[in-house]
Amino acid sequence: MKKNLSISFIALGLLSALLLSGKPDGVITKEDGMTVINTTTLASDVTGYVGTTPLKIYIKKDKIVKIEALKNQETPKYFAKVKKQLLDKWNDKKVKEALSMQVDGVTGATFSSDAVKENVRLGLEYYKKHK
Repeated sequence: MKKNLSISFIALGLLSALLLSGKPDGVITKEDGMTVINTTTLASDVTGYVGTTPLKIYIKKDKIVKIEALKNQETPKYFAKVKKQLLDKWNDKKVKEALSMQVDGVTGATFSSDAVKENVRLGLEYYKKHK
């Protein structure tokens, strides 16, 4: 009984520490020598035309390697334009430089573009704070 109680207290302590740390679960991971920022929970209140537009931002040596769109509910025809015309705008940029960029949205996909830009901003700010 004492052993089970001790394990319960340890688990409760670890859970409390995680919750009090203020870091959304699974935001930063490592993949192929890169730091990956997943904006799914970080930008859960950022919406495009239909819903959230989560991204994965791949960073190596403080430089953006690529940005991938994750599953979303945006209109496929318009979000394809966003992916094609917008996501690579930040490639090869240092994080600090990327944060100061003024990137134009995609005509006809304004809400999706704005949501993607906000996801990038939030993801990069989170990276700077937690790297």
